[in-house]
Amino acid sequence: MGGVEDSRLLSDVQRLTEGLGEFPEPVVEPAFIVVSGLPGTGKSYFCRKLVEKLPFIILESDTLRKELFPQPCYSPEESARLFRALHLLIERLLKRGISLILDATNLSERYRERLYNIADRLGVKLILVRVEAPPEVVYGRLKARQQEAGPRNKSDADWGVYQRMKDTVEAMHRNHYAVDTSRDITPVLDKVVRAAEH
Repeated sequence: MGGVEDSRLLSDVQRLTEGLGEFPEPVVEPAFIVVSGLPGTGKSYFCRKLVEKLPFIILESDTLRKELFPQPCYSPEESARLFRALHLLIERLLKRGISLILDATNLSERYRERLYNIADRLGVKLILVRVEAPPEVVYGRLKARQQEAGPRNKSDADWGVYQRMKDTVEAMHRNHYAVDTSRDITPVLDKVVRAAEH
């Protein structure tokens, strides 16, 4: 990377860090929870339930994208820049002993490999969660989400985006938890919390 690219990356990481607010107490052995799934499946809901039980920071890709790009266009270049900064941020926070939850679609194994590599290199506990829901439930949620535009609605994904992304989902090659958010999420939630605490 050239000097200009380097300094842009560092300033992107700085901007993302400033948007995160208060950090929990650092711990000796931080954990890294990666939550994957299509838009509307309930990833953010599952992550919010996790932080009610765990002192973790949520890195939500939709929110962080808007920190860097207030009017996002979702181009490959924009995503590449976001995730370069996000990967460096993840690494820095884990090195500081801050436990993290990454809330992003993470649909391809190639992208998840980068996250596996960060966890392996730093020797931190990696917990993978695949979130899903039946298409008709997702359709209803995305429709409701579009009507409720506001600060709580951080994602711009609609049913069309869901349909396009559905064909790009790749199986996870590592052990992971699967949760269907149209049912009771408590059993999986409890398992993930236990895994993170032990």
